[in-house]
Amino acid sequence: MARSRWWLGACALAGVSLLIAMFVLMTADQAPDDRTGPPGRGPLTVVSIGDSTISGEGTGDYTAATDGKDGNWCHRSPNALVNDIELRGVTEHVNLACSGAASKHIRLGDKKQWTEPSQAQQLEQLVKDHRVAAVVVGIGANDDPQFSRLISQCFTAWFSDEAAPCNENIRSDWQSRVEAMIPKVAEALNDIHTVLREAGYRDEDYELVLQSYASPIGPDMPESLRNLDGCPFRKPDLRWVRDTGAVDLAAGLRRAAAKADARFLDMSRAARGHEACSGGDDTSSEWFTRFTVRWSDLEHADRASHAIQESFHPNARGHRQFAGCLSEFLATTDNAAACLEGDDGDLHPAASVTAEHGR
Repeated sequence: MARSRWWLGACALAGVSLLIAMFVLMTADQAPDDRTGPPGRGPLTVVSIGDSTISGEGTGDYTAATDGKDGNWCHRSPNALVNDIELRGVTEHVNLACSGAASKHIRLGDKKQWTEPSQAQQLEQLVKDHRVAAVVVGIGANDDPQFSRLISQCFTAWFSDEAAPCNENIRSDWQSRVEAMIPKVAEALNDIHTVLREAGYRDEDYELVLQSYASPIGPDMPESLRNLDGCPFRKPDLRWVRDTGAVDLAAGLRRAAAKADARFLDMSRAARGHEACSGGDDTSSEWFTRFTVRWSDLEHADRASHAIQESFHPNARGHRQFAGCLSEFLATTDNAAACLEGDDGDLHPAASVTAEHGR
């Protein structure tokens, strides 16, 4: 009897030991570390990378270091959208975007923009003492599409009664320009992935979002403002920029985001009804600057060429609206969405629209 009890006790002890060993092994497989977010030390941070659409150009309030000092014209602003993005746990907002930047100025390498090293290199330094939760990117227009330059061409065409609308020349190779942009933007996004991966980040540790461009101008404005008092453009060109240019750019950028495994936020229709000059005598509903001259810059030879740089860029109201939509989008698990105006007059992320729907 005693021997039988001893045998039963030994079997029970062996069974318990086996269960404990299995539990330890399963726990080790399921939780290799206790990390629940970005690695490293420092504040949880959201970062903006890109060109003038995201740097803060157009708000008229720029940090001294980026308002021409020593040749730096990045025009970063405390009113830039990154500073209004709300994301759970984030306590710091860092703006690395620079007015005039193209994809090559984002990538790892030695390309500089307005005296600054590439934005990917700046991100490398930032992750040493910041925990990056999200990177929001606005880039591509200054690559092959040269969208800002095309708007300037349409601006110039207004002065000539004999010249054809500028969009007639643009259309001949517009789509091929957009196609050429796609791999360049994808490569820039991949370099951002590379920086974070080499810093020990896993894909699930952060969000990477590429946003497209909202049209700064449109055909729905009083005729009295289609001049140097506001928006000197021909009506066919205003329609092309809003209904074709911004929409085609968004379609190309969405493909670039997919190539680089980034999320995508379509801004192509975000500013409809809020473009520059759309408010007539009341500018309070507009999210973009009208034709703007910084007259004090004309008094200095080294600043004169930048006197109209902020024209037709998002103003502070626009940046706040875009930031609100971005904040809501980041809080979802959606891979893509479009910023559209809701019944409350504010932008919200909705089911992503295709280029055809945007026209």
